[in-house]
Amino acid sequence: MPRRTPLHASDLRGAMRLATDATAGLTDLVEAMHERIARVPLIGKASPDGRTNGITGLVYKSIRGATRLVGGSLDGLLGLLTPALREGPPNPDREGLVAALNGVLGDYLAATANPLAISMSFRRGGQPLPADIGGPRLLVLLHGLCMNDLQWQRNDHDHGAALARDLGFTPVYLHYNSGQHVSINGRELAHRLEELIAGWPQPLERVVLLGHSMGGLLARSALHQAAQSGLRWPARIDDLVCLGTPHHGAPLERAGHGVDLLLSATPYAAPFARLGKVRSAGITDLRHGSLVDEDWVGRDRFARGADRRLPLPLPEGVRCYAAAAKLGDHAGTLKARLLGDGLVPLDSALGRHVEPARTLQFAEHRQWVGQGLGHLDLLGSTELYAQLRDWLANAR
Repeated sequence: MPRRTPLHASDLRGAMRLATDATAGLTDLVEAMHERIARVPLIGKASPDGRTNGITGLVYKSIRGATRLVGGSLDGLLGLLTPALREGPPNPDREGLVAALNGVLGDYLAATANPLAISMSFRRGGQPLPADIGGPRLLVLLHGLCMNDLQWQRNDHDHGAALARDLGFTPVYLHYNSGQHVSINGRELAHRLEELIAGWPQPLERVVLLGHSMGGLLARSALHQAAQSGLRWPARIDDLVCLGTPHHGAPLERAGHGVDLLLSATPYAAPFARLGKVRSAGITDLRHGSLVDEDWVGRDRFARGADRRLPLPLPEGVRCYAAAAKLGDHAGTLKARLLGDGLVPLDSALGRHVEPARTLQFAEHRQWVGQGLGHLDLLGSTELYAQLRDWLANAR
């Protein structure tokens, strides 16, 4: 029998809201298809909002109204019952499900104040940081898209726990909504790190940021925005380690973007392009690796366009490391360069770009490429851990 995932009271409210919104959204999609099919080709003029007219339009409007009414009533009822329902301790299955949902729809969850939206926090073991946490060496771990802080544990290995054991670091794990724009999360992280480091209970002799996948982009965004805002903590950072980070984007997001364009160009299939546009801002940021507001403010993130990111170099005064992986056995092959670890190409993970202004200057001795490893394998690789330990032990 499959193991059941315990739900919190807030999960029920969040899921109910999503169901209500999904029903209304599906109604919009069906009406748009109806409008396209009913219109005479080459003669009828397309409705700008995909709405139908007359009795047909009234039917669709009634469905939407009834859905919102029922959804609002259930939400109010669950809101009254929530205090009486007991919230259980963190459960890995539930945490994984909610993290994946945030990765795909996180910006929408946050915008609608859905209880399923994750609020950014630092945790240990899925719990708030203990009052007696301390140590002169701080390690901050930042997870990737659709993941959470509990998922650093893979194949009975956790880079944070291992570095605590071998090098005396105190690991602190960030938990955040990976579906929001990287720049939005980066700005909040910048202020939370200011508070964390300023309030650390003893003098710090070493501070390291370790990011997997999107986590590396988040760290770079936070460092840049903190420096722009005059915050003090960037001067305390000694090392930035990026594991499988798509510094110049991931081809799978670009493929999804291509599907959007194809559907939009086909008259009767155009309404289905809305389904592709459900994906979060965090996912579309991975098309090219966007880090700051200027990369997306005032632009349609689903529109066709070249890479127009603001080029950001690696932070000054910080030792920066890049670890990448390839599924094949030969790093120099075209397949290995394009596929990389299955999600992030080698050139993207190592910061290489055809435009010199966009190339990230990782020193050769601060680069590592693993063979026969996938994107998530970077979390449990003993070979990679040996390199991490060497980098941080010798600080060169």
